[in-house]
Amino acid sequence: MVQTSSPEIRETDADRNPPSAPAYSSWISQDRSTDAASLTMRREAAELVERVMAHYRANTTHEADGQWTEPVANYLDADRWQRETDAVHRSVPLPLAMSCELPGPNTYKAIDVLGIPVLVTRDRQGAVHAMINACRHRGAKLLEPGCGVSRRLTCPYHSWSYDLAGELRGVYAEKTFGDVPREGRSLVRLPAGERAGIVFVSLDPAAEPDLDAWLGDLQPLLEGMRLAECHHYATSELTSPNWKVTLDGYLETYHFASLHPKTVFETNLSNMMAHDTWGPHQRIAPALRPIAQAAELPPDQRDPGDCVGPIYWLFPGLAIAGGWRQKIAVSLVLPRTATESVTQQIILLREPAVTEEERQAADQFGEWFHEVVRDEDYATTYGVQQGLKALDGTDFVFGRNEPGLQHLHRIIHQHLEDGVQAARATR
Repeated sequence: MVQTSSPEIRETDADRNPPSAPAYSSWISQDRSTDAASLTMRREAAELVERVMAHYRANTTHEADGQWTEPVANYLDADRWQRETDAVHRSVPLPLAMSCELPGPNTYKAIDVLGIPVLVTRDRQGAVHAMINACRHRGAKLLEPGCGVSRRLTCPYHSWSYDLAGELRGVYAEKTFGDVPREGRSLVRLPAGERAGIVFVSLDPAAEPDLDAWLGDLQPLLEGMRLAECHHYATSELTSPNWKVTLDGYLETYHFASLHPKTVFETNLSNMMAHDTWGPHQRIAPALRPIAQAAELPPDQRDPGDCVGPIYWLFPGLAIAGGWRQKIAVSLVLPRTATESVTQQIILLREPAVTEEERQAADQFGEWFHEVVRDEDYATTYGVQQGLKALDGTDFVFGRNEPGLQHLHRIIHQHLEDGVQAARATR
């Protein structure tokens, strides 16, 4: 199921009733796995609960050392946007698919990234590949965006066909066309790899990414959530503003009470979280309302999935929310232009939805997530986008209680500087 939404079809606040928050149930407290990653995740989860509990008791939140100012021009400048996407999205391994979107042999996910049609596949042996989604005959797109199953990739234009590893296997009417050397007409490959239930793709065909180094010490925490064992239930899409305006709205809990009083704030406390970083990646861990009852319990009786709602952010724009629960919401934010991005919302379930009741619960979860982001978060960030030009020459200020925003922008600045230094070194 793919559902698309644009800002112009949003209902006004007067016309809509906020959707009822879905029922959440913890998964981490039921996990009995004894592999190293699972043990590490559960141990770290218990420690994280204690950190968030300390903030709850003191009515505090994680704070950076100081404030951060970001020039509004950095959101407006189209040349800077090009430099940013070159230094970031065209240079680092991008998390473009969840493993469970490719659940078995001969499955695929097609996705457009910065105007590049990308095709991610799992071949008959189960290996993951990525390639440019364009036929080597005349460049026609092989598959439209989305997920599916196919034993062959057949071009709709002239029926050239490829296997799931991108090898050319068939040329229609080759007798009259002329011989086509197979080894020279495979689909253009992109470096791809799979870690912790996530598929990473580099847009640079010559890249040699080290995914273990890229994820670092975050990798065992991701592996412990066993995302690869989840079931892909649905994907919806939202158009969204400039990619940094969009991401700024995800990386703090400061706005929960004011922007989400009848939705997110019903289940999460506002302006109360722990924050951690692993290289360019980070995690915000908001306090959930049941932490009030858990505060009266001994530490070994506290369910991490009820007390804390960690959101793992993989740079530059993949968020995994609910990784300790039975239902997981993944957000993938990708730039399109200097003023627009697209967000894929990917719903994962620990167990497949088989009964009508289970499907209704999964639908409610996905619809709630979609509507809250569309009607509250993105309605607001589109307003931010509209005001940028008028504010050019000023700056935004990120508070000490917004360390996630500070980290994101610091890493973007770092990648831009690294790109400048690399360019100088090649002169």
